[in-house]
Amino acid sequence: MPLLNRASELQPEVASWRRHLHENPEILYEVHNTAAFVAQKLKEFGCDVVETGIGRTGVVGIIKGSRGDGPVIGFRADMDALPIHEQSGVEWASKTPGKMHACGHDGHTSMLLGAAKYLAETRNFRGSIAVIFQPAEEGGGGALAMIKDGMMEKFGISEVYGMHNHPGMAVGTFATRKGSVMAAADQFDIVIRGRSGHAAQPHKSIDPVLAAAQVVVALQSIAARETDPLSSVVVTVTKIHGGDAYNVIPDTVTLSGTVRTLMPELRDMAESRIHAVATGVATALGASAEVKYGRGYPVTFNHENETAFALDVMRKVAGDKAVSDEFPPAMGAEDFSYMLESRPGSFVFIGNGNTANLHNSKYDFNDEAIPYGISYWVTLAETALAA
Repeated sequence: MPLLNRASELQPEVASWRRHLHENPEILYEVHNTAAFVAQKLKEFGCDVVETGIGRTGVVGIIKGSRGDGPVIGFRADMDALPIHEQSGVEWASKTPGKMHACGHDGHTSMLLGAAKYLAETRNFRGSIAVIFQPAEEGGGGALAMIKDGMMEKFGISEVYGMHNHPGMAVGTFATRKGSVMAAADQFDIVIRGRSGHAAQPHKSIDPVLAAAQVVVALQSIAARETDPLSSVVVTVTKIHGGDAYNVIPDTVTLSGTVRTLMPELRDMAESRIHAVATGVATALGASAEVKYGRGYPVTFNHENETAFALDVMRKVAGDKAVSDEFPPAMGAEDFSYMLESRPGSFVFIGNGNTANLHNSKYDFNDEAIPYGISYWVTLAETALAA
């Protein structure tokens, strides 16, 4: 089943939805207008169930097949934008200063809406498809909020699948991998306490700035000297705050940053070693350190059988040469990871062509990818739920 003719026919309409959403971005859970737009479309398509307010502002539509009872499979798209001022120059650029769809969630939502319209027209499957439209992927954990609202149990979802566009991959191509495909994302704050004093008399103080500088350097040993070179750990200090005057050694300095890992055991190791390194180095210099470590999105882990199945579907749509099963793990994070912890499934990537990168003020989703995304969702539904 190659690229579907009906998907190509739907492209102009779906692109118009996408551009409407792009012009009107909303962030985190405040996606009220976007969610209302999605819910209205699902009702127009004739979905059997349309429920709003899941995970605060999420939307779920249920499409029942015409070939009898069967399992319920979930397809997820994210709806939220980013707090970035758009500089793409496109006609449909954001109308809201400081907010834009810089990650392609407008495209994800529109492609899944296109698939929902197709599936509601044909219903050529048994069981049901749950189309899931999620808020707050960009740092708000909207997937977890929907799970905590009982979405999986309420709709009887047995498997779940997600898709994200990828700049730099040609339009019409797909990629994924089994196992860890995106990293866990944690964050830390380290408060180093010394004793303030005159900058001309450092011997009468305990300098937290010096201790902080040593801690920044020492933290890099976690990746460079304590982790297998074939494994992946990123420890990055992104903020340093301390002091207010040229001639005063401050009492405290605060370091903040992020940790990215692809395996749970490395996540545990990194957290433990950040505590040990920071407190040890600070103590050696006469200061003290308090570490606050917060765990964010977990590893996005693709289940083996469901990923093998997703790869087969992608090959049906795009052909063998346009599909890669060796996508390099990315150290970025994705809260679809929570759904993959809750149910088996797979997260895949669709080519966005030679566009600006994600989270870039000049980024725009490539509408030429729309028929491929719709075809993937439809083929996945009709193959997984074949009579």
